[in-house]
Amino acid sequence: MHRSEDVPLIDLLLRPDCLPFSVALLLMLLIGAVEAVGLGSAALGLDAHADLPKGLDWLNIGHLPLLVLLVVFLALFGTAGLAIETAALLGTGGVLAWPLAVPAALAAALPLTRLASAGLGRILPRDETTAVPLDALIGRRARIVIGTAGPGNPARARVVDVHGQPHFVMVEPEDSAIPDRFDDTMHILLTRRDGAQFRAVAIESDYFTQAELR
Repeated sequence: MHRSEDVPLIDLLLRPDCLPFSVALLLMLLIGAVEAVGLGSAALGLDAHADLPKGLDWLNIGHLPLLVLLVVFLALFGTAGLAIETAALLGTGGVLAWPLAVPAALAAALPLTRLASAGLGRILPRDETTAVPLDALIGRRARIVIGTAGPGNPARARVVDVHGQPHFVMVEPEDSAIPDRFDDTMHILLTRRDGAQFRAVAIESDYFTQAELR
């Protein structure tokens, strides 16, 4: 315990032993801001339906977009931690050292995250049926959003799956592609997956391309 008199909330947030919870809440707000301006997974380099360790199924990963689940966890972890530290401060006049407070906050936040994600999954049932394997993106139209793709120089592209969910993948031109460089003014067709990257060829923009990439 670190003894202290009652302090304003801002001072509590800035205490070293409370920083893990303050940082969690700050990250939650930053992710929310990124989502609010429409960048989401692309800005953070995350695919909402990326393959994840099976051990995380307990948290209902796959039933919600990854960023939504992350925001829920950060909010609950930060809130639980500050509640624990506030209770300690009111009861003893001092806050718990972070090596004690963090495990206690995790013990509270993890089951609460499971319950909250299950509830959100019922409210947003669409997310339970729209996860697709990466290979299902082969044959879909895409557009470069960051960088210029060239031989040995992949760029980030946006592709929309059959359910209308956007994915952001790294793309490189096919060996026989003409032209062999793609920029953000061009539309491309994903032809195959090569490990973590996709290969593609340039295509003409038409009604179907515009409709698929909306």
